[in-house]
Amino acid sequence: MPFTLHGIPVSRGIAIGRAYLIAPAALDVDHYLIEHAQIEDEIVRFRAALQAVEHELDTLRADLAADAPSEMGAFIGVHLMILNDVMLVQETIDLIRTRRFNVEWALTEQLERLSRHFDDVEDEYLRERKADIEQVVERVLKSLAGAMPPSLHGGCDEMIVVAHDIAPADMLQFKGQTFQGFVTDLGGRTSHTAIVARSLGIPAAVGVQQASALIRQDDLIIVDGDHGIVIVDPAPIVLEEYTYRQSEMALERRKLQRLKFSPTQTLCGAKIQLYANIELPDDAQAALDSGATGVGLFRTEFLFMNHKNHLPEEDEQFAAYRRAVELMNGLPVTIRTIDVGADKPLDAMNSGDGYETAANPALGLRAIRWSLSEPQMFLTQLRAILRASAFGSVKILIPMLAHAQQIDQTLDLIREARRQLDDAGLAYDPNIQVGAMIEIPAAALALPMFLRRLDFLSIGTNDLIQYALAIDRADNAVADLYDPLHPAVLQLIAHTLREAKRAGVPVSVCGEMAGDPSFTRLLLGMGLTEFSMHPSQLLVVKQEILRSQLKTLEKPVAEVLAAYEPEELQAALQRVAQA
Repeated sequence: MPFTLHGIPVSRGIAIGRAYLIAPAALDVDHYLIEHAQIEDEIVRFRAALQAVEHELDTLRADLAADAPSEMGAFIGVHLMILNDVMLVQETIDLIRTRRFNVEWALTEQLERLSRHFDDVEDEYLRERKADIEQVVERVLKSLAGAMPPSLHGGCDEMIVVAHDIAPADMLQFKGQTFQGFVTDLGGRTSHTAIVARSLGIPAAVGVQQASALIRQDDLIIVDGDHGIVIVDPAPIVLEEYTYRQSEMALERRKLQRLKFSPTQTLCGAKIQLYANIELPDDAQAALDSGATGVGLFRTEFLFMNHKNHLPEEDEQFAAYRRAVELMNGLPVTIRTIDVGADKPLDAMNSGDGYETAANPALGLRAIRWSLSEPQMFLTQLRAILRASAFGSVKILIPMLAHAQQIDQTLDLIREARRQLDDAGLAYDPNIQVGAMIEIPAAALALPMFLRRLDFLSIGTNDLIQYALAIDRADNAVADLYDPLHPAVLQLIAHTLREAKRAGVPVSVCGEMAGDPSFTRLLLGMGLTEFSMHPSQLLVVKQEILRSQLKTLEKPVAEVLAAYEPEELQAALQRVAQA
């Protein structure tokens, strides 16, 4: 009987194949108390399992193919760090010693404790990191049970992996011609699964609740990665339609590759800059390969999430930033300072208990607010970024600014970081530019204080929409109200672009709207000339730009901005699409 499931689209394309179900390790493990005399033996058993998993991960990393995405090695490295983290290892051992839990019970108990820290994290990317800890624990439990990791042996020729969740290390075993796509119960747009899927160019749908329970082994399924739809046992006419669409997409992808190194400009000759968003230093190579003319957003949170008991040292940060800068071969790299808050796990271990219980972390001590409250941490990051600027074109981007005092404090700390580097005799670019994220409505409505003090702006549409509409993007109960085309959102974006242009201050958009080709003409018509997006989206956006004529967009875009009723707005948007 055919049925359809809905999830989150994270990687474009269509996959058609047979379901290959991967059963998760049973976290409902045996629970029993051990005798005092058994404690040390139980700890030895735990350490043996840890060593076995470490050897397994080391082997996977050593066997990485030369053409494997850089994210693969980085994610395996993250799992290795988690595997040796004191919060996981030592706390589990303490439970064995003090509570006399058997190792499986102690490990899952500690997993539950760690998981609770992540449940209230506001930042979507950081919240998804909870899955990494779960995946590492799952591997250890498999080792304790003597089970083997997931394998493709016995799979079919056109396989679609269906799982509760998939660890990045396990995805290495799925890479190849037999792996057409995947579906997971868990995950979001910023999960490791989603990141790897985009890197491999594999159609995927995540957050498809109960998929692994409802889909049976060897079911014929279609994964529509553009819309996050999974069709199980499709009717012949549906299968025929998707097969045709799949062929069309393959042809379109081949055509898009021809655009990679052509100039990015509209039909009327207006030059547009296409930058890439990256999360890891080695992502810079993917940015280059996609034809990006720079990095518009380097999210530095990932570097901090790799450390559970201490923040990364200056030299470690510097090495990461320098690598990204050098990979870009002189093209600009915009590095955003850490965008997390004291409600996050990495702060809890560093700043005390008071920050963990913020009633509303979205409105609390996060991003630049937290950085200014921890000036030594902030100075360490600023020095590392400044030092990297000696090796290429670097800009500093500050998140979540809203007050003139915050801007002035930030600029004072940048001056102090420069002074410290001067005293140490370390080189940096004395003309490095400093910019602000415009992601709070107050910032968009008070632009003059930004335009007087800063060199450039970057509109973060994800948070701007969230704050303007009072919508938590991660809350499924209100997710349908998250609307990039709400008149208030469009007015804030248009106002920012207009005022920045009038002041001669460069402005880009680095949120998801920049990478969605359905918004490209609208943003062009508003005056946007700098887009920053995931590398996988760059060519489809470029194609829209090459087909656009700015003059013909002026009138329909003005009509969009003048429309407040839904029917009027949709009609005006249709005219923009046809312009």
